[in-house]
Amino acid sequence: MSEDFMLDTDDLERRMNGAIASLRTEFASLRTGRASASMLEPVMVDAYGSMTPINQVGTVNVPEPRMVTINVWDKGLVGKVEKAIRESGLGINPQLNGTIIMLPIPELNEERRTQLTKVAGTYAENARVSMRNIRRDGMDQIKKAKADGMSEDDQKIWEAEMQEMTNKFTKMVDEQLETKQAEIMQV
Repeated sequence: MSEDFMLDTDDLERRMNGAIASLRTEFASLRTGRASASMLEPVMVDAYGSMTPINQVGTVNVPEPRMVTINVWDKGLVGKVEKAIRESGLGINPQLNGTIIMLPIPELNEERRTQLTKVAGTYAENARVSMRNIRRDGMDQIKKAKADGMSEDDQKIWEAEMQEMTNKFTKMVDEQLETKQAEIMQV
């Protein structure tokens, strides 16, 4: 390999790991019929003049498999938290009990499960697109080095390494999608 060219594989790998982490976060927000505190992560509340995550205005608990509770610390924010949940698109109807908001998680019907698997597929495809963009950045670096005098053999070696890294991370995306879709379809 050329002594003067080093592909920054650590940076490319870090970016691909970031895409995987983002995918995991998106998957966590998908409802699978079981209660999970992570399903409320994308919900933001208009508190004190700024958009704030729910877990910063109250305690989120999962007391039973089909129930999430939020113990709102400031009584004045209960209505805003309830409104944020209703408008979040989660399909959950909050029930008030003083400063505690209860979120009963309904059973998913077959149609909704199929819809959610398609959404999961979309999230996975977005992650794959990110992987391809990162791969393209790496390949551009290799092409630039080739123009600067790298040998063709070295170019092929670096391109093979870049492709191998891309394949590894794309396989991780596919495995996570398969797991999430199985989890969603589980009755």
